[in-house]
Amino acid sequence: MKIKSILPVILFFMALNTWAQTRTFDSIFPGIAPETRKAAFTENGYLKSARATTVNSLVCSRPNALPTDIAGVVLQKKPGYMVEALLVIPGKKSLLDVYNALGGIRKLKGRLYQSHTRGEEVPLFEEATRIESDRKNNAIPDPSPATAIPRTDTVFIRLKDANFGNSFYRGSMALDSRGLKYSLTNYKNITFMLVPVIREEKFTAQLYFEIIDEGILIYSFAGAEVSDFVSSRIDMPSAIRKRLEVIISWVVDGLKG
Repeated sequence: MKIKSILPVILFFMALNTWAQTRTFDSIFPGIAPETRKAAFTENGYLKSARATTVNSLVCSRPNALPTDIAGVVLQKKPGYMVEALLVIPGKKSLLDVYNALGGIRKLKGRLYQSHTRGEEVPLFEEATRIESDRKNNAIPDPSPATAIPRTDTVFIRLKDANFGNSFYRGSMALDSRGLKYSLTNYKNITFMLVPVIREEKFTAQLYFEIIDEGILIYSFAGAEVSDFVSSRIDMPSAIRKRLEVIISWVVDGLKG
């Protein structure tokens, strides 16, 4: 057999071997603060929201822990506000399970968050659907569960946000050497009472999933650039945090299902 013909086979099994060698949480985040580690293993995980000027992310201080672009893609856009999340889901699941959970866009509909203004839990997204493309808003069904993970994948999503009305996002997925990366970005302005709150491409949520010894590691870093006029009227760290919490809980429930 020629070398050229067997090279893809060799690379395939090298990749399988890399993914088979799972890491521990502590090997990824050595020296992490005890309270942060403890929170990561709770049901709600660790979350931190703040102005981006005060950022000191878990990944930025550990450049070899996870893919460098997880936080870097967000910080390159110079966001005014950021949210960081870290969670470990115990149990035996695969990256294929994660990919299929991310595919269930319609399951975002009706997910609850605590509204302080209303004093009760209300649906964050009143509608949630996959759409044909960034130029065609026709709703299309979620696909059947996949049997294999594509190397890359992109979906377009329309969410009827309880606060901002119809919002449009692009979800991009890519396999990494150890895990799966998912990026969610608004490709149209997000508005409040017809006023742009977050302009197109100015909100990005990066999620990273890796199978570790303790279960599934979920790390997320999200940020948004908002005008001073808007930020003086809307608690943006809270708004971004709530949306990231709902997105993470959507994936977690998808894995449980």
